[in-house]
Amino acid sequence: MITFLIGVVLLVVGGLVYGRVCERVMKPTDDKTPAVELNDGVDFVPMKKWKNSLIELLNIAGTGPILGPIQGILFGPIVFITIPIGCVLGGAMHDYMTGMISIRCSGEQMPALVRRFLGKHTYSFYKLFILLFMLLIGVVFIYTPGDLFVTHILNRESSISDPVGWLVYAAIFAYYIIATLLPIDKIIGKVYPIFGAILLLSAVGVFAGLFIKGYRLDELWETGFSFSNMYGEKFIPVFFVTVACGIVSGFHSTQATIVSRTVSNEHEGRMTFYNMMLLEGFIAMVWAAAAMGAVNAGLATNDMLHTSATEVVGIVAKNMLGKVGGIVAIVGVIILPITSGDTVLRSLRIMVCDMLNIDREKKKNRLFVSLVIFAVVAGILYYAKADASGFNILWRYFSWTNEGIAVFAITVISVYMMRNSMPYLMALIPGMFYMFIISAYIFNAKIGFQLPWAVSYTIAGVLTLIYAVVICYCGKKGKELPPVKATA
Repeated sequence: MITFLIGVVLLVVGGLVYGRVCERVMKPTDDKTPAVELNDGVDFVPMKKWKNSLIELLNIAGTGPILGPIQGILFGPIVFITIPIGCVLGGAMHDYMTGMISIRCSGEQMPALVRRFLGKHTYSFYKLFILLFMLLIGVVFIYTPGDLFVTHILNRESSISDPVGWLVYAAIFAYYIIATLLPIDKIIGKVYPIFGAILLLSAVGVFAGLFIKGYRLDELWETGFSFSNMYGEKFIPVFFVTVACGIVSGFHSTQATIVSRTVSNEHEGRMTFYNMMLLEGFIAMVWAAAAMGAVNAGLATNDMLHTSATEVVGIVAKNMLGKVGGIVAIVGVIILPITSGDTVLRSLRIMVCDMLNIDREKKKNRLFVSLVIFAVVAGILYYAKADASGFNILWRYFSWTNEGIAVFAITVISVYMMRNSMPYLMALIPGMFYMFIISAYIFNAKIGFQLPWAVSYTIAGVLTLIYAVVICYCGKKGKELPPVKATA
């Protein structure tokens, strides 16, 4: 338990200190934000700081900060140190900087920011990459909450032949369509406070349960550190891909840029973007600890952590909080992906409209684009349910592309900081680290090139050095493209 508590202190104290550093580097101003200057009553809508913060938290916290850490704890108590350090120096910085840069660029979404700072050629590749990723994450955030509801609330087996499961998926679809089409303050702004209360209650409940139930947690000085877990998976890079949403997640850049359109003052940025990522890091640590404690108490096995993380969620919640409290906690976990999925598809709709210059003020245009997106999502969802290994394949690609998107976002931050005479190493070093992570992973993984680890590490090292040189050169010598003013 001591290692876990040390990690919590690192997260809180480190976040307070480094969050202030990030804020001083960005130097928030009192200039009008896009929410005020471009208020259109749909996506550009000024909202209160507490509401923006809650929306940001619920947007970024899908099932990743729960299912990922449950699997990641197989690497041992080093997780309790790695999550807070990575969250403070990488993830929270990534979220804060992308949100603030978007505010200063007329609320542009990530594709537009990539075009502005990294050029047209990178933009052409990125926009296809991000659209595919958003579709995949939309499917994941329908699949996982639907299955959690069916298995842990309705106590039924989730299968492609069970009509109840499809009815649950349909209900989630219906909510997503409504949340995607209506103005952001009409649905999301009103229901999120309720969702947020349930989410925080479940997280605090599990945290308290660790002490009330006396779960035994391993200490780092007792177990030591192993470069591989019992399944032969390497800590670098597998751990950092698995626990993406508790440390650094590229998905968050797409959500911070949405919220940038509802922030009324730049001084609200640290609370809205940086601190909310710290809360996600806390959620990740709590569930990692709960999973370890469940295994040590004989309630779960390592094999369950590795292959059936959703089952562990139900076991932990009900054991710690009782039947009623456990259901509340599970509902909190179900809410996480739902409150990310709605804004994922909303963000995807905005991106498509911006890319194709479609007028989003017209309801029929928003409806048409949304229906096309949902049709594609439904097709991928059916495949994931029909194929026995469909979801596993989907999840692997989702995890890797998530970190790939993070590299793009951190590169934008690096170039922005270079061109504005800021200490760009704050972003470049995390960018180099994750360039190595995604390269080493894809060259070794079964979904990639399946090369030996020695070869994969070597190639990843070379690519990382090339990445650093190119970014430094282009960041200092390249020209920023003319601003693309966000349309209403």
